[in-house]
Amino acid sequence: MEQPTQTLEPPYYAVIFTSIRTDIEDGYGETAVKMVQLAARQPGFLGVESVREGKLGITISYWQDETSIRAWKNQMEHLAAQQAGRDKWYEQYTVRVAKVERAYKWAE
Repeated sequence: MEQPTQTLEPPYYAVIFTSIRTDIEDGYGETAVKMVQLAARQPGFLGVESVREGKLGITISYWQDETSIRAWKNQMEHLAAQQAGRDKWYEQYTVRVAKVERAYKWAE
């Protein structure tokens, strides 16, 4: 699980990637780590949170604006990882893009 992202000052955008994995590993872990590192270098990237339980995974990446999200979606190495995901790593996935207008945090 990725470390929770600090609570950011809205507005910003969240890309929610929910997936069901196949049993095929074949470089998945390495690619997942590389994609987080690559995303972190993209303009407008604000953070990421990710959790997996069994085959179900949820990754939420946070972005400054929709332009940043589109640029990330079309980044060349990310496009290759997306294709590999469709070809071998995911049974299915859903991507949702949401504008965050309010956020708060509680911690003990």
